[in-house]
Amino acid sequence: MVALRGKEIDAFLARPDSGRPIILLYGPDAGLVRERADALLASAVDDANDPFSLVRLDGDELSAEPSRLVEEAMTIPMFGGRRAIRVRAGSRSFASGIDTLAEMPLKDCRIVIEAGELRPESPLRKACERAKTAVAIACYPDTERDLAKLIDDELRPSNLRIAPDARAVLTALLGGDRQASRNELRKLALYAHGKGEVSIDDVMAVVADASELKLDPIVDGAFAGRPDLVESEFAKAMIAGTYPGVIISAAQRQAAWLHKSALAVAEGTPVSTLLESGYPRLHFSRKGAVEVALRNFSAPRLVGIIEQLATAAFDMRKQATLAAAIAQRALLSIAANAKRRG
Repeated sequence: MVALRGKEIDAFLARPDSGRPIILLYGPDAGLVRERADALLASAVDDANDPFSLVRLDGDELSAEPSRLVEEAMTIPMFGGRRAIRVRAGSRSFASGIDTLAEMPLKDCRIVIEAGELRPESPLRKACERAKTAVAIACYPDTERDLAKLIDDELRPSNLRIAPDARAVLTALLGGDRQASRNELRKLALYAHGKGEVSIDDVMAVVADASELKLDPIVDGAFAGRPDLVESEFAKAMIAGTYPGVIISAAQRQAAWLHKSALAVAEGTPVSTLLESGYPRLHFSRKGAVEVALRNFSAPRLVGIIEQLATAAFDMRKQATLAAAIAQRALLSIAANAKRRG
């Protein structure tokens, strides 16, 4: 079985094995799948814009005629040179085409297949893992170590450092889609150009609002004790492709602010004062939900919620395929406990 892991993936991507010209990229991180596919195809042909050099095929169409993949792979370019085939896998299987190609010698032709999450029993995944001339590479959301390297790699060309607190917040805001994370970092580098060091204010100004994701109803629903709102808005976010870790990060920031505010309220600070001066980024439409949250939770209980969310974030990193379920469970738990005031 040829399924690469860890450092094997980095080594293969840096120097692809010509003896394994069939490459399956799959997993929940669509951005990482695309990024790796682009790199593998760029190094496989002399001109990626030449339709004779790079052929694009649809997996669902191939399922009706798997032999077409074989024919394209064995075609000799009219003007010579290297050739590549990019296949976007869909819901239908064309694994028989892979099985046939696995037994044939491919000369100067690389086949890159892009797919979403595939179970171990998936025909396409099984075909690529058992073929001696193929490799299967899983593309999962970046770990904290991956994100740390990505941040440094993108800021270094602009001679930018990043403050520790800014790095922590930035790491929480990224993840789930490699290309989206890279785009956010490039915008941040442009915004902070010439400053020398990226601050937390820079991160909040550029990255926190850049995605335009409507996370507020989910977070406010949780702390206001509205599990129905959490469920409906969380479902919308998943359909829109939002990475669950971004939602949990937003909930962590909200819990931290609520805890600080709860301590201030206990010392006599009016809630209205906190909403006006202590939370300048709060939209007027959210004030009612935040006031309810401050009535629902005491400072000690918020400490417990902060720990609960941290555990959820850690579990999501360990079990990327269950990230959505873990995030939703944590938020619904907060919403259910909000009704028990104190």
